[in-house]
Amino acid sequence: MTWPPHLAVRCRNLHKSYGTGDASVPALRGVNLEVNKRELLMLVGPSGCGKTSLISILAALLDPDAGECEILGENLRHMERQARTVFRGRHIGFVFQAFNLLPALPALDNVAVPLLIQGVPRQEAEARSRRLLERVGLGDRVHVPPPKLSGGQQQRVAIARALVHAPQIILCDEPTSSLDHATGHAVIELLRDLAREEERALIIVTHDTRILSFADRIAHMDDGRIVDLRTAPPEGFHES
Repeated sequence: MTWPPHLAVRCRNLHKSYGTGDASVPALRGVNLEVNKRELLMLVGPSGCGKTSLISILAALLDPDAGECEILGENLRHMERQARTVFRGRHIGFVFQAFNLLPALPALDNVAVPLLIQGVPRQEAEARSRRLLERVGLGDRVHVPPPKLSGGQQQRVAIARALVHAPQIILCDEPTSSLDHATGHAVIELLRDLAREEERALIIVTHDTRILSFADRIAHMDDGRIVDLRTAPPEGFHES
């Protein structure tokens, strides 16, 4: 079957459990989901509903027990581990909730790490990292280490690092949880604009109701399933 050019992600009947036998705990119970390029999809729902398991499968960090997950037309379950690692390094960017920056390195080196791991020459890696830091408004902070940056600035460094290798899929785990209202909005606007410019798919796990209006669609999860998928926040929407 030909992969539709507008499609970035397709999940079919994903199941995932942790533990075995009587101690088995289901995390995903038949998730079906499609995400388009240039789309910002937010995953919402109560803690323990399966959001983290789903985003980990999309990031090629976790295998489902059953079902299929296709990213850019590639079926992750059919890939050897090394091939999947290479695919993830080329096509997927991940913005972690805790930033996961290296405190001893300046912002420029933090952003360059994914390129250096891929074998990109340091001069080119630094040039690309500098351009992206300028794009996120940190052109004057490239030599500053994370501990000397504000939370919002650290988040921008983390975003630049996730984007520096030009991934087609951007996954974010609670990117605004530690940010104030204005900074959180600025971060989501930046992510959305960068994703749309390059026809990337942007998937955000969040409990932050303040940013839901930025989404193209919202997938509400509960008990391991997507129970609602809509194009705009419903009136009076609140997370449990």
